[in-house]
This record gives sequence, structure tokens and C-alpha cells, in this order.
Amino acid sequence: MAYDADDTRRRIFTAAAAEFTERGLAGARVDRIATAARANKQAIYLYYGSKEKLFAAVLRAKLEEIRISVDPDAVAESVGQMFDWYQDHPELIRLQLWEALEASGAPGEGERERRDAFRGKVRQLASGGLAPALPEDARLRAAQDLLFSIMSLIAWNFAVPGMCRMVLDEQSDRAALARRRAAVVEAARTLAATAGRVRSGLPE
Repeated sequence: MAYDADDTRRRIFTAAAAEFTERGLAGARVDRIATAARANKQAIYLYYGSKEKLFAAVLRAKLEEIRISVDPDAVAESVGQMFDWYQDHPELIRLQLWEALEASGAPGEGERERRDAFRGKVRQLASGGLAPALPEDARLRAAQDLLFSIMSLIAWNFAVPGMCRMVLDEQSDRAALARRRAAVVEAARTLAATAGRVRSGLPE
């Protein structure tokens, strides 16, 4: 049977995603990834260059799987879809937490590409009716603030289950998550409606 490079890359990626999700960058071992992928270590370094670059590739790909952007004309609906996506893909939150815990403070692998992707989402959000009284640069800043606030509202529900239990005094079962989803959607609707008012001098 001929060697299938694409299949080998896919197996490495799948094994690496599981390893990094469970153990983070520092705790992950290339040997375990190679064994799980039924590949050799040389293939990992050939295709990805280093463990750090492999981690960055996994995180970037997981972020790119979120094809949902915040629609400036339907913010609440977009936020509900994003909440559902994070609920179905807990590995992304874990990867982002590992990255935050292990970051040295300097820009990491792939940060420029991810920054550019977020800038695209911000421009899309600002292109709607968000803060129309503001000049373009202030409208973009308002869109950045809104996007980051929305992402925080969503992610915190899945990043800290223990905190959810203590603050909300309930288990994160299906009913609780449905209630939290509704609360996050409503909060996002309010944030979108008031975005930029402080900068524009409009009453809140």
C-alpha cells in the first residue's frame, strides 16, 4: 500500500488535539502523539516542525471551525449559535486555557494569523448599524469591545464549571445551560444596543 501523507497528517492532528486538550503544551509528549497516530516522530517534525508549532496548528484549526460570526443585524441569534458551538466543543476552551496558563507573555506561534481573523470579524460587526454616530476608528473599537465581551460571556460558562456551581448554586445540566444560554443571549442583545454610547456622548 502506498504511503498516504495526507492521512498521516490527519492522524497526527487528531492524536495531537487529544493530547494537548488533556495535558496542555508542556505536558504533552511527542512520543505519545506518535504512538496514538500510528506514525513516527520524524513525520511529526517533518509536517509540523516542532511541538509548539503543532499546538499552534491545532488551536488555529479549532478556532477556524467556528464558522459563526456575530451578525451585526442579528447579534442575539449569532451569540446563541456560538454558545451552542462551545457547548458541543469543550476541547477549544481547554486548549485556550492551556495556552493562557503556559504563555510566556510573548506572541505565540500563529498569533498573527489569529489576530487577522479576529480583525475580520470585528470589521464585519462594525459594518452594520453598530454605533452609527461614531467615526470609523471609534466604531471599530466599539466592535472590538463588543466582540470580546460577548466571547467572555459565552466562554466563562464552560471554562470554570466549579465556579458555575458555587455562584449559580446548581449543576451544569441541560436545563441550567439552557437558562444560561438565554441569559447570555439577552445580555448580548443589551450590549449590542448600547455599544459605543459612552464614546458618542449619547445617554445610556
